[in-house]
Amino acid sequence: MNPPPTAAEIGVIGGSGLYALLENATEHEIATPYGAPSDKITVAEVGGRRVAFLPRHGRDHRFPPHRIPYRANLWALRSLGVRQILAPCAVGGLRPELGPGTFVVPDQLIDRTSGREQTYYDSGAVHVSFADPYCPAGRAVALASAARVNAVDGGAMVVVEGPRFSTRAESRWFTAIGGAVVNMTGHPEAVLARELALCYTSIALVTDLDAGVEGDHGVTQEEVFSVFAENTARLREVLLDAVTRLPAERTCPCKDALEGIKLPIELP
Repeated sequence: MNPPPTAAEIGVIGGSGLYALLENATEHEIATPYGAPSDKITVAEVGGRRVAFLPRHGRDHRFPPHRIPYRANLWALRSLGVRQILAPCAVGGLRPELGPGTFVVPDQLIDRTSGREQTYYDSGAVHVSFADPYCPAGRAVALASAARVNAVDGGAMVVVEGPRFSTRAESRWFTAIGGAVVNMTGHPEAVLARELALCYTSIALVTDLDAGVEGDHGVTQEEVFSVFAENTARLREVLLDAVTRLPAERTCPCKDALEGIKLPIELP
């Protein structure tokens, strides 16, 4: 049986290496019309707020970026009552100054994925605004919380299909078109959140300089996982602080994303 719809108000979708964010949490197994989410969702109280944590790849990292059940993940969180989401992730830096260990709170997204299911609305005319893919209120909170780690304000996240890393030519092209960081999971996660009228904020940790930025060193999985692990404690501090700062009442445009649109499905 699914838990009551008010089990949590804030969701955190954790990336590589961030599989134990909450303490003294209860686990919930959620069924959705889009299959099971990546893993059980844990819910706990943080600073008086009810928070749901979902490991994006599964706790055993069984889902590569192109196989993550994104639609089930976002649907499951909303069904728990979640309306604001913090989404930490690992990224590659596309500029020399965005080296390993740098935190970035992106303000734009460039989709270079292919073949992923990226909408809940396969019938009818449902066209959501996505000009600004991240919640402005959530970004302000993330930047305030990440001031302790000197986070960079803004930049476009280029999302690639993966699971391979980019070629040097691709990396240089991503920089040329305005990309700041490159990632494999930021889309369709962000747009699915918008289609459910959820607030979505990405907090990116740079684990490497992408292949075309400088030198002759190519990105390796070992390097990415190692840098993320080294910074997990800092990222956890930022996230837990951000949870307490998120507004209790939403006044941002995200909550009205579906205003005036006739939906072909009923939302949880």
